[in-house]
Amino acid sequence: MSSTSARTGQRLAFLDWTRGFAALIMLQGHVFHSFTHKDLRNSDTYILSQFIGGLTPAVFLFLTGVTLGFLMDSSMKKGLSPMGRVWHAMRRSGFLLSMAFLFRLQMWAFSLGKSPWTDLFKVDILNCMGLAVIVLSPLAVFETRERVRFALITGLASACAAPLIAMQNLAHIHPFVRAWFVPDPNFFAFFPWAAFVALGLSAGSVLRLVEDKDMHRVMQWATLVGMGMIVGAQYFSNLPFSLYPQVDFWVNSPALILIKTGIILVLASFAFLWTRYLNPGGWSFVRQVGTTSLLVYWVHTELVYGSWFWPWKENLSIGQSAAMAVFIIVLMVALSVARTGYKGWPGAMVWLKQQWNARQLQAAPQPAGD
Repeated sequence: MSSTSARTGQRLAFLDWTRGFAALIMLQGHVFHSFTHKDLRNSDTYILSQFIGGLTPAVFLFLTGVTLGFLMDSSMKKGLSPMGRVWHAMRRSGFLLSMAFLFRLQMWAFSLGKSPWTDLFKVDILNCMGLAVIVLSPLAVFETRERVRFALITGLASACAAPLIAMQNLAHIHPFVRAWFVPDPNFFAFFPWAAFVALGLSAGSVLRLVEDKDMHRVMQWATLVGMGMIVGAQYFSNLPFSLYPQVDFWVNSPALILIKTGIILVLASFAFLWTRYLNPGGWSFVRQVGTTSLLVYWVHTELVYGSWFWPWKENLSIGQSAAMAVFIIVLMVALSVARTGYKGWPGAMVWLKQQWNARQLQAAPQPAGD
């Protein structure tokens, strides 16, 4: 979730923007989920809020795969041996799993006895990231061009295997272990969520093969492919028959994985258009949040689901929940800027200077014509 695209310059700024947009819809979704009164949870606004917010984990996982692809390509260009590249990739999982444990420990400790000890072993998105990186690390032995194909196959296989895993009788496995692999609406199990990491690894490998002058064409194809995935997966999911004896669309359906991946591709294409042509080099609060997404994720979870605002939990109207969402978003943007310091502001200063110079030029007296 933490950004690595800043090191590659403006060329990949759209990845930070995409991550930041996902963080913003996550913030509003969690605020509505935590603060909206239970009697209002059948309203159209609440349902829309949760539906949009449900895209966030897929974006975070997909972009984790993208940065993993960058890491594998960089280690190959540094001349590391195949096993050295695998070990280098696995080290990323150590960081993610450490952050996952510290996150659960902090949430449990700050609950002051209100959270059961079993919450320490809850499989959250960081756990899924760490496990997915471990499983996908052997793909580092391949060349970047080959990795595009093998990562894509791995992602599709993971998505297609999810309904089959869900149908197995795995009651003999301890629940703490089962939560890591078996599809469940309450956990981020490897199946099917890790499919997003593998698909992102394929996309990140593609980006490493593309020259900057060809990026606009690649993003055009990404838009077309994304829209095709959305329409095609939606069509096949509505057919009266299925290849699987049993499938839950919202929990383990391969069609849902493809639909969300298509949305991510379209969103990333828009982010590329915005950061490259509509707001090139300018400061953006969306991209700003994307550069510190792990910090924002960690802090907002404690604020929204902790005891900080307990008098308002499940007690606000739709309008009040929206106002709370705006408050949390502003707070997280301020936290992000405080974290990056002056690094987040040069773009804003350049934009303000450009606006000032333009106004001064307009106000200057024009020379008389002949």
